[in-house]
Amino acid sequence: MLDARFVRENIDVVKDALARRGAAVDLSEFVAAEQERLHLLRESEDLRNRRNTVSEEIGRLKRAKENADHLMGEMKSVADRIREIDEVLKGIEEKQISFLLTIPNIPDASVPVGKDEHDNVEIRKWGEPRSFTFEPLNHWDIAAKHDIIDFDRGAKIAGARFAVMKGAGARLERALMNFMLDHNAASGYTEVFPPLLVNRDSMTGTGQLPKFEADLFKTANPEFYLIPTAEVPVTNLHRDEILSEEDLPLYYTAYTPCFRSEAGSYGKDVRGLIRQHQFNKVELVKFVKPEDSFAELESLTAVAEDILRQLGLPYRTIVLCSGDMGFSSAKTYDIEVWLPGQQKYREISSCSNFVDFQARRANIRFKRAGKKGTEFVHTLNGSGLAIGRTLVAILENGQQEDGSVVIPEKLQPYFGAEKIG
Repeated sequence: MLDARFVRENIDVVKDALARRGAAVDLSEFVAAEQERLHLLRESEDLRNRRNTVSEEIGRLKRAKENADHLMGEMKSVADRIREIDEVLKGIEEKQISFLLTIPNIPDASVPVGKDEHDNVEIRKWGEPRSFTFEPLNHWDIAAKHDIIDFDRGAKIAGARFAVMKGAGARLERALMNFMLDHNAASGYTEVFPPLLVNRDSMTGTGQLPKFEADLFKTANPEFYLIPTAEVPVTNLHRDEILSEEDLPLYYTAYTPCFRSEAGSYGKDVRGLIRQHQFNKVELVKFVKPEDSFAELESLTAVAEDILRQLGLPYRTIVLCSGDMGFSSAKTYDIEVWLPGQQKYREISSCSNFVDFQARRANIRFKRAGKKGTEFVHTLNGSGLAIGRTLVAILENGQQEDGSVVIPEKLQPYFGAEKIG
């Protein structure tokens, strides 16, 4: 959430930032509410000053044994009006906060201005896409050849966009999970395994609510939300806490299943594992001091990239333009892995700096040593990595002419074999 005071004092700056995002947000209601708020604040201040002055006069009259009833009657009316104003102000401020919860973050100045994914900027590439002496298959054809992913039974059990991993497919999924967690732990991240169901406050804290409720799965009686990413529970580990400066930075990594309704994506990636309602992912989350957050974004992205290098998978890293960034992000790098079966790069990790946007919503602060007051931390997260998409990349990049699939050398101790088939 944006700082309410900043928005109040910098309406034009916020309008320009939202225009760079292409966000259709009408600030006129907020501006009108702010004008009313300022008017009431001035009235309240005048009344309080009047009350202080008259209180002194009442005291003087009473000491002089003179009648002060008329002034006391006036002060009762003043007190009633002050209470009335306070209630109205409370309502206005709550309304403004509710409005701010629907406004996206302001893009950092380093973010390229653009409309959509076509305006994203590639900043580096690693690895050369392999040249095949045969026509490379898509991962679903490879999976069918080895009977390692059952899409039909997944659909029977649950519905479209579900799959059953089996045999070597299930073992490869588990091997990737352990490899990624070990890699991230060796990079300084503390492993956690959080709840997969969270409450409304947690979803609000990271920015999924109230704006994106249609994208979420939820339960009733009691109300819980199935997490769309481990970012949600891990970021909320420190909701409503005040950390000490010595605590920072905090790095966490977590494996979880993730659940997404994929509202609005029907017709996209209808085959295979690219876009599922349930998938597994390993996440990276950071809590850092404000002055360090953009350097921390670079190092977080480097950790995610290193997993792909360890696996020998070609990838490219792009910086998202202002119109393609997620709601909460101030700056995002997407890492895209090369998929021979599709002859294109596909997103496998999204690494973002949210600055204080999430921390303000979730009330996560820290106190500097020897300083008064507190500040909001900056939060970051990234996929390290999406397990299903990494599995897809291994199947497609490692496929051989005889139909077998070579497992990356660094993954072989986890998988227990050099190849599938």
